[in-house]
Amino acid sequence: MNATLLMSTPGRIRELAPGFAISLTVAAAASFLADHYDAPVMLFALLLGMALNFLAEDAKCKAGVEFTARTVLRMGVALLGIRITLAQIAELGWKPVVLVIVLVVVTILISVIAAKALGFQRLFGMLSGGATAICGASAALALSAALPNHPQKERATLFTVICVSALSTLAMILYPMIAEAFSLSPHLAGVFLGATIHDVAQVVGAGYSMSSETGDVATVVKLMRVAMLLPVILCASMITRRLGSDTGGKKTPLLPWFAVGFLLLASINSTGFIPPSLQSAGSDLSVGCLVIAISALGMKTQLKELASVGIKPILLMTGETVFLATLALLLIHYGF
Repeated sequence: MNATLLMSTPGRIRELAPGFAISLTVAAAASFLADHYDAPVMLFALLLGMALNFLAEDAKCKAGVEFTARTVLRMGVALLGIRITLAQIAELGWKPVVLVIVLVVVTILISVIAAKALGFQRLFGMLSGGATAICGASAALALSAALPNHPQKERATLFTVICVSALSTLAMILYPMIAEAFSLSPHLAGVFLGATIHDVAQVVGAGYSMSSETGDVATVVKLMRVAMLLPVILCASMITRRLGSDTGGKKTPLLPWFAVGFLLLASINSTGFIPPSLQSAGSDLSVGCLVIAISALGMKTQLKELASVGIKPILLMTGETVFLATLALLLIHYGF
């Protein structure tokens, strides 16, 4: 078995190489443009990737693009922990924690009510609301695995993943402008971005496109939202048992490994054990991974696929996104 594994590794590398290479090329071009035009590298990486979105479906590139957008992204987020200490997390205080809990709970409840009003099952409202309120596509897949089976479950999950990814990409571009329009400080801008943008990659991209402080705060607040996946999935599992249904699929980890890795690195970094040179190298590697991953995410963005699902689901998820952002701004305005 070990020999088979060793023999399969070069084949796997050859399968992933084209997609990873094109993502790396886009990231290098984005870095060159950012250096020469003094603009956010994350935004350049996203836009250049979107210009090459046809490669995401190319047989040679697809596996590597998927790997880059998923695994390399999570490696980059985990490595962000090397530049953040638990003292920084504690400095955020209790208010962001309360803010995140209120946003997640209220958004999911409103989503369930809105879904029923539009003629959908309440479970679709929980699926779309959880994806919007917690961590985008990752939450959608995790919740789908925990919710009861029904004939439209697979299509609902696919739509939710596509729509939340598209909305998250749009939010990455628009929300920093909203933060500047409301004259939010770097700290509050980080809270806003981390509390409202759906996927981790776009939170990181939006945050660090504004400033390092905003990016750090946004990442920590976002990981607070990711942690909310645990109680929400537990609730979904309880609903499934109450309905006497089973999920029929593989169990999804309650908390993604990149969040655990982030917290572990932040904990080690808090001890002062990691030397400054290694912190700097780890931080640079993290940024590199994220730029490459966002290039791949841009290539995966297929907005035209949304046209085939009808207008009402799009209105529901767009409404959830607008509601979440509006509620976050109101809570921040009133002291959270």
